[in-house]
Amino acid sequence: MYTPAHFAETDIDKLQAAIETYSFAALVSEHEGEMTASHLPLLLKRDSGGKFGTLFGHMAKANSQWEQAAGQVVLAIFSGPHTYISPTWYEEEKTVPTWNYVAVHALGRLELVQDSEEKLDILRQTVDIYEQNMPSPWPMPEPGEFLSRLADQIVAFQIPLGRLEGKWKLNQNHPLARRQRVIAALRSRTDEASQEIAGLMEERL
Repeated sequence: MYTPAHFAETDIDKLQAAIETYSFAALVSEHEGEMTASHLPLLLKRDSGGKFGTLFGHMAKANSQWEQAAGQVVLAIFSGPHTYISPTWYEEEKTVPTWNYVAVHALGRLELVQDSEEKLDILRQTVDIYEQNMPSPWPMPEPGEFLSRLADQIVAFQIPLGRLEGKWKLNQNHPLARRQRVIAALRSRTDEASQEIAGLMEERL
């Protein structure tokens, strides 16, 4: 990922927190010169696989990417909040539009999870994480015919991470006064992305 030094985020805790917060990723792999991407929720085990942790998830067995990517280095792209920045907000001449955003690239070798209990555990953890804030959380079915059929239709995998790259592009290359004007403009907007970007910019003033 092209990342000028003033936009680079290298704090592992912040990178891992971003993965956990914005966990719906694009999983990209290469096979015989062709690129393939799947859009999947990926969960992070911080204490597994070295200092960067291990991603785990699943995809439909009908999706041929798992066969192509098994044993290969893959790229998971996590996109955080992002928003357009108008040059009018700088209140200065000779400025141009841009886009502020947060992104994390995670790289590692994809390993298939063959053990049926480990596969079901990945499903349970995924359900638990995404259902935890629901008014009436959906419970994972007990072992039986339905769960067996469900498990047969998916492939589980893990990706011990060998590299994490983070980019927090938040106008750090602009003078303080310009950044404050951008924050004020974003705060005047009502969409969630503008508010999140404004908050992240404020943290870096």
